[in-house]
Amino acid sequence: MQTDADGRPRVPIIIGGHGPRRTPALAARFADEFNVGFSAFDVSTAQIGRVRNACEQAGRDPDSLVYSVAHPLCVGADEAEVARRAAAIGRDPAEVRASPFAGTAAEVIEKIGEWGAAGIGRGYLQVLDLADLEHIALVAEQVLPAVRDA
Repeated sequence: MQTDADGRPRVPIIIGGHGPRRTPALAARFADEFNVGFSAFDVSTAQIGRVRNACEQAGRDPDSLVYSVAHPLCVGADEAEVARRAAAIGRDPAEVRASPFAGTAAEVIEKIGEWGAAGIGRGYLQVLDLADLEHIALVAEQVLPAVRDA
């Protein structure tokens, strides 16, 4: 739980979006976290770079923010399982692989590592097939332990 200057609990402020000027400036002034949703790596990192620059211009340490992304989750133990899960959410396997949270468990671990190396410290997983509890178990058993402390 975060607290204000007087030690009272407060809700963290998350600002996100793709605006090139106002959004980064608002995040630099008010946000605890900045989120880029459903965007490619280069788009996400460019926007985070703008927020970091806005922080510097505002006299704020850019590392005082958490940087996050949101993407659909589609992980399989093998290619057939990735394809089956993609079909279950109405997506083509090639399309779903644009997400850093899609592919085989090993691929997802590698992609999350790349995003983490670029400064993304948190990921929000969009789970589209809520009935597939084996999917969640696979991510919890294979992906989460590999990336939690990376």
